[in-house]
Amino acid sequence: MTLRWLPRIALVAVLIASSGWTVYNDDPASLLPLCHPGGKPSDTPPAEPPSLTRDACRARATSVQRVRVAPLPSGLRSAGSYSHLGATSAGTWSGVLGRITVRDPAVRPDTLDFTAARFMARRDTGEGRTSWLEAGWAETGWSGGGRQRIYAYDTNRNSWTFFEDYKIHSGDQIWIYLESGPDSGQLATEWRAWLWWGDKWHLLASQRLPLTSSAQVEQYVEVYSDAKPGSLSGEPPEVRSAPASYSVPPVSFDNVQVKSAPGGAAQFWRADTVPSTTGDGTAAYCVDWTTRFDTWSAGDCGRS
Repeated sequence: MTLRWLPRIALVAVLIASSGWTVYNDDPASLLPLCHPGGKPSDTPPAEPPSLTRDACRARATSVQRVRVAPLPSGLRSAGSYSHLGATSAGTWSGVLGRITVRDPAVRPDTLDFTAARFMARRDTGEGRTSWLEAGWAETGWSGGGRQRIYAYDTNRNSWTFFEDYKIHSGDQIWIYLESGPDSGQLATEWRAWLWWGDKWHLLASQRLPLTSSAQVEQYVEVYSDAKPGSLSGEPPEVRSAPASYSVPPVSFDNVQVKSAPGGAAQFWRADTVPSTTGDGTAAYCVDWTTRFDTWSAGDCGRS
C-alpha cells in the first residue's frame, strides 16, 4: 500500500458541502449553465472533444464527502486491502478518454468497501506526495444505498464528489474524458473531467492542480475491502489481518484513447505506442486484456 491511498482508508467520508465546485474568478468553466437532471447514457460515442464555448453544461454535485487521515484503532493489524486492476502510462499525456461499463459489485453496506472504475491524471509532486484528478463510476459501502454513482475525486479537496442526477445501472456504458486546459506556463494547470451524457458533454470537475499540462494517466478498476465489516453500524469490531474479498462482476473498458497535447488529436492506448505498467490482479480479481491497452475487463477471476 502506498501513501497516496491513505486518505481513502483512514476515515469514512463526511458530508461537507453541496456544490462541489472550486470557483476561480477567471475560470470560464464557472460560466457554463447547470445541467438539467435526468436523461440517460448516450448510445453514440462523442463526435468531438468538449468545449467551454460549445454545447456543454456544468454537472450538479449532489454530495461532497471529504476524507481525512486518522490513526488506526489499537489492535487493528490491517486497514483493508486494495486491488488495482488496469494500466498506468509510463509517459505523460494531456488527456485520456474511454468507455466504461457499469456493473453491480457486492460492496458490503456500513463498511469502507468501495469499487471504482475510473480514469485518472496524476503527478508525483515530491516528498512522497501525489496530486491527481479522477472520474468514473463507483459504489461505496458508507453511502449511496448500494447504488452505482458517477463520481469525481481530486486532491485539492481530498473529497469524493457524487453526481446522482445521472441514474446509472448495471449494464450501462458511460464515456469519461479527462483533459488539461491550454498550457499557461505555470505549475498549476486547469484539469477537467467530463461525462458524455445524452449526446452532450457534462463537466464534472474543473481543478487547478500541480500537474502541468501533461501527466501520467491511469485506467483502473479499483477494489477496496474493509478490514472491519460492520464497523460503521456500531457492531463489535472484528480484527482481521486479511480482509475478505467480495464479488466484482467483470467491468469492461473500451475505446480508450490518449492525447499528447492540449487541442491535439487522440490516439488509441496501445502497447506499442503508449508504454505502460499494469496491475494484473490478485487471487480474487483478474484482468482480461483483449487488446493492450484500449480494450479490457477486470473483476472476479473466472467470471465473464
